[in-house]
Amino acid sequence: MKKKVAQIILGIVIIGLAYVLFEQIMTPLRFQEEVVVRQEAVVKQLKDIRAAQRLYKAEHEVYTPSFDTLFAFILNDSIIVEKTIGSLDDSAAVAEGRVIVEEVKIPVIDTVFGHRKFTAQMVEDLKIIPYSNGAMFLLDAGNFTTESEVVVPVFECRAPYKLFLSDLSKPDLINLIDDKNTFDKYPGIKVGAMDKAINDAGNWE
Repeated sequence: MKKKVAQIILGIVIIGLAYVLFEQIMTPLRFQEEVVVRQEAVVKQLKDIRAAQRLYKAEHEVYTPSFDTLFAFILNDSIIVEKTIGSLDDSAAVAEGRVIVEEVKIPVIDTVFGHRKFTAQMVEDLKIIPYSNGAMFLLDAGNFTTESEVVVPVFECRAPYKLFLSDLSKPDLINLIDDKNTFDKYPGIKVGAMDKAINDAGNWE
């Protein structure tokens, strides 16, 4: 009887140890898989913010550090684009005046996101970091002076890992942040930079 009880206890211990070992292996893998999914969502939103900032700069010659200003531009402003009737490659048509180029006003919201249709609420939601429980992207804008004394407008929009990975494995999150800090890299996802001119590149590119 005692031998049977000991065998049962040993079996339970083995199962428990196997489960612990399984979790030790799977937890980091699940963490990495979820990081990929969440980073993709963050990057998608940052690309839209970058597109809006670039169009804002094209119109105002500066970037804006304010989501309110950026969203008002998207929702309320229009831009002038050239519409060509006929082909500019047809030299005869051009010479005969049969090619017409006219300026057309187009609402910003109808062009800034390509062919995707955005509602006002979708525009407002761009400032919210996915998977962050409502936290906002951190947005800055200003000027940067290069080594050759050229002043260029710059902006930076960032989402720290701690804001959109906070509900995942704490040890794995700490390790991820520490790894980035060790190599002097931003512990999160961001586009642009305030301390250098990088043509609005994202740190995922």
